[in-house]
Amino acid sequence: MKNLLKYGWLFGIILFSCEKKAEKAEKVENIEPTITENGAKIEFPKAESVKFFQTETIGSSSLTADITAPATVSATVVRSNEGASQNIVLFQNPDLAGSYTQLIQHLITINQIQNVNIKQRKIELSRVQDLQQHGAATGKDLLDAQTAMSMEQTNLSNERAALIEHETKLKEGGFQADLLRKAKAGTAYITCDIPENAISKIKNGSQCTVQFTAFPNDKFTGIIDNVADMVDPTTRMVKLRVSMNNADGKLKAGMFGTVGFGVSEGKNISVNKDALITIQGKSYVFVKNGANCFQRKEVNIGDQVGDRIIVFSGLDNGDSVAIKGVMQLKGLSFGY
Repeated sequence: MKNLLKYGWLFGIILFSCEKKAEKAEKVENIEPTITENGAKIEFPKAESVKFFQTETIGSSSLTADITAPATVSATVVRSNEGASQNIVLFQNPDLAGSYTQLIQHLITINQIQNVNIKQRKIELSRVQDLQQHGAATGKDLLDAQTAMSMEQTNLSNERAALIEHETKLKEGGFQADLLRKAKAGTAYITCDIPENAISKIKNGSQCTVQFTAFPNDKFTGIIDNVADMVDPTTRMVKLRVSMNNADGKLKAGMFGTVGFGVSEGKNISVNKDALITIQGKSYVFVKNGANCFQRKEVNIGDQVGDRIIVFSGLDNGDSVAIKGVMQLKGLSFGY
């Protein structure tokens, strides 16, 4: 009887312990997120589980990208001490200097042919024709006068062709001949190369900042006054010219520097670069819906400006986008 009571008491204790363990086991909550819609929807059982994920509320805003490019003082304009009608242009590139010098010479020659030689030949031809009508000049005299006129016209055509050749070389170097001829003394021209995709964002007349190796502590202000008419077929870069006041003569042709200017990307929705994931060429972000749910959304993106990426479609103003824990959401959404 004593043994029966003893073992009965022990059995009761064991049974009570098992019941308690079963109770505890029943009370364990499911904390695994629910994945639906082929991974596009991730729902957490409790809102506390979402605290790990940081989000930002997005909206349209104007973005400006800071672009810098290596630059060179390609030319400076100085006054002629000899009293010449045109100022002297000093080029960093000797080929451009040669082209500009020859261009000026061709312009002088063209002016001579048009305003002196051809006018004189016309007068001579008219005189010979008049003399021939009165029997005072022969057919040979008329032929010689016509030949002389034809030669001057040919010379004019040749000079104009040579002029175009030198104008083209100057354009390739970022200059217009007419600009150089009219340039004021005390002007410096800086050239740099910019990417082809930035052409539409550059506006003539916009200001930029320039820093030179020779003056590391100084910042200069320049004006963008020309974007070249051609794209380098190898580098896909376009030459940009900046004009600057150089009345004090500090800037010398051939100096190196850096041009910096802001490029407006317009008003667009943008997300932090950490919000974006790319899978098989498609871009996605995770938008928080409610207290404990994230929805995967495909987005069409544009350029990156600083740490922001422009989004053209897929999001709306006011969306709350995940920017921390994105890799964990990616793993849950795509299964890896």
